[in-house]
Amino acid sequence: MNSPLPALRESAVIVPVYRDAAGELQLVLVRRGERGIHGGQLAFPGGKRDPEDDSLLATALREAEEEVGLKPADIRVLLTLPELSTFTGGFHIAPFLASIRRPETWWCQQPEIAEVLEISLRTLADPATHVREWWQLPGWPEPMLVDYYRVGPYQLWGASYRIIHPLIPRLLAGEWDI
Repeated sequence: MNSPLPALRESAVIVPVYRDAAGELQLVLVRRGERGIHGGQLAFPGGKRDPEDDSLLATALREAEEEVGLKPADIRVLLTLPELSTFTGGFHIAPFLASIRRPETWWCQQPEIAEVLEISLRTLADPATHVREWWQLPGWPEPMLVDYYRVGPYQLWGASYRIIHPLIPRLLAGEWDI
């Protein structure tokens, strides 16, 4: 008899964008610390829902402040994005696209967050940044074709890739006032 699959853990993220001094759209990502299930990966600020969180938006706002010091008063939610689940890791994610007021300096919750990255959306829109490769990762039964963005020495892939990929042309087209 098969045992039931474990329940997916509810989580939420803020997908933070802002215009820099030159008017260019910037996307904010975090690089997770090396420990943990997503060690070293690029992600959006966010995390697991706590029992005291009134909503998944409350989770995303709380986590963004805890992880990188982004205060809720500096976040303007533009759109509740479609929810998605991770293929590995067991998370169900509620993403929220937000225009932010960038803090003077970013704060990293150690050891969970190794660094904050600010990436130009034009860089991600450049076809030379987009890569598709066959990967075989631990725990995967067979190699999988993986799409990702090359971000300096890092790869933006998985759920974070699936969240931002369809938004890039819409953001660059000015669909939202940022």
